[in-house]
Amino acid sequence: METIALELVPPDVEGGAEKAVEIARKVVDNGKASGLTERIKHVLIPGMIAEDEDRPIEIKPKMDTLDFWQAIRPELGDVRGICTQVTAFLDQQKLTRRLQALGGAGMDGVVFVGVPRTMSDGEGPGMAPTDALAEFTDVVDNRGVVLIPTREGEHGRLTFKCERGATFAMTQLLFSDAIVGFLRDFAARSPHRPELLLSFGFVPGMESSVRLIDWLIQDPGNDVVKQEQEFVARLSQRSFAERKRELVDLYKRVIDGVADLGFPLSIHLEAPYGPSKPAFETFLEMLDYYSPED
Repeated sequence: METIALELVPPDVEGGAEKAVEIARKVVDNGKASGLTERIKHVLIPGMIAEDEDRPIEIKPKMDTLDFWQAIRPELGDVRGICTQVTAFLDQQKLTRRLQALGGAGMDGVVFVGVPRTMSDGEGPGMAPTDALAEFTDVVDNRGVVLIPTREGEHGRLTFKCERGATFAMTQLLFSDAIVGFLRDFAARSPHRPELLLSFGFVPGMESSVRLIDWLIQDPGNDVVKQEQEFVARLSQRSFAERKRELVDLYKRVIDGVADLGFPLSIHLEAPYGPSKPAFETFLEMLDYYSPED
């Protein structure tokens, strides 16, 4: 795909299509104000499911990914879609129909996602993501998986997912350059070169009190993740200019570290607290340094 994808989270069901259109128009307005609009080629929509009760911002029932996409697409112009799809709750027949519907609606790529943190791998009545990768090669051209470079055993996981049919890997939010060392090691050991959807997130000041990003990237007992959480915590207490500078510097280090490894690159931009003007200004400066379009 070699694209720039902006993540948009579906609104609560109670907000309906009206709220979805409001989100899309906010993206358009902030995009025009910052100059980011023409750079965005895809919208990435996560399929939201209930997780741990300690989530800083409660997850209420969310609008379906497909319904949300169909509501916002007319507002966004010539933009395509990518989404995540939890496979564990759909049997093969239902998952086939779901993937066909997503493709027919303009979803160019699907990231196959496993069970939430409250469940163990293999639980659920549906298919495991690795089984779905192999099963739907003729249904979904761009089949994605989640890549968490700080997770133990991730080299083996990524190799297995590539062997099962993954064509791209979407990283967890990157708040260190740990991905560089991971990919250099992976490139040295493996012939696989999946497209990388490198994920960069904006840190607003309200993170210091809400700590949503801290929760999203948590991995108890993992010292590298602890350092990333400390980086986010420090960043959230600084001025916008300082936050932007440090996030752009991190982006540059990651890009410089992985650009020569032979992986096709895409950029995934995420504003966990919503598509704000400061987030867009930060993303634009990142893309001025490197863009898959260049």
